[in-house]
Amino acid sequence: MGAGVAFALAAGMMWGLVFVGPLLLPEYPAALQSFGRYLAFGLIALPLGWIDRAEIARLTRSDWIEALKLALIGNLVYYLCLASAIQRAGAPLPTMIIGTLPVVIAISANLRNHQRDGRLPWARLFPSLLLIAAGIACVNQAELATQTERSTADLARYASGVLFAIVAVACWTWYPLRNADWLRHHPGRSPRTWATAQGLATLPLALTGYLLLWLWLAVDGNSFPMPFGPRPFAFVGLMAAIGLFASWLGTLCWNEASQRLPTALVGQLIVFETLAALLYAFLLRGQWPAPLTFLGIGLLLAGVLWAVRNK
Repeated sequence: MGAGVAFALAAGMMWGLVFVGPLLLPEYPAALQSFGRYLAFGLIALPLGWIDRAEIARLTRSDWIEALKLALIGNLVYYLCLASAIQRAGAPLPTMIIGTLPVVIAISANLRNHQRDGRLPWARLFPSLLLIAAGIACVNQAELATQTERSTADLARYASGVLFAIVAVACWTWYPLRNADWLRHHPGRSPRTWATAQGLATLPLALTGYLLLWLWLAVDGNSFPMPFGPRPFAFVGLMAAIGLFASWLGTLCWNEASQRLPTALVGQLIVFETLAALLYAFLLRGQWPAPLTFLGIGLLLAGVLWAVRNK
């Protein structure tokens, strides 16, 4: 169990990087950042797949179909919505909407996977969920207060960002449940191989999306310089870093945690991603969080500790 929690922590620290990518490249379309990240993930998976080719060869046709579904919903669509949300509403609020995932996944897993993992009594589950929800509310409060000063146009853009974040939550509620199903049903398979397989499944999807976006920008007469935008070295370097750390290594660590822990618990541990994203966002801003934000972070950590103690 300790190893599972450590793997979940490592995954969260790496996944937090994806929340600052759109802020570092604000002039790049969200779709280009999504396709670029997962194109890098797929290219990184190619040599890793060759090294692990014996295990890769064991995957069946149904395994590859499942990897393709996970790659499409949990990778491309999720990050497209997340990057769009951050560019429209800033980093803190989408981060905290995504931060509801521990609550949503834990409830979904407790309802859906009770025959496999055992159902945790709701009376024991709710205290940790309430602490996490209270933490999310505290961190959101300061950010929401600033929206009253926005113009109508800004509010419309902000609202669209919130909607994109909600769709991202739906995508990433589905992903860990389905991913955990495969891992728990294949206990003899390597989580590393499954992470690489998802990268390989992502590659054709990301490449197709990248080429279609390039074609659309050309037909639309958009002056955005393709294929790598106005800052090619920054774009390629950031996509490669996120593709390696957040996509492949983060997925590997999450797979390791999912194979060791009940889904209702590992779902709550995704709060580490929220905490890491907040840390990186405030470091990028060069400022300390407000006192209410500190209180929210403390409540989030208390919720996680309570959840681990229950299990």
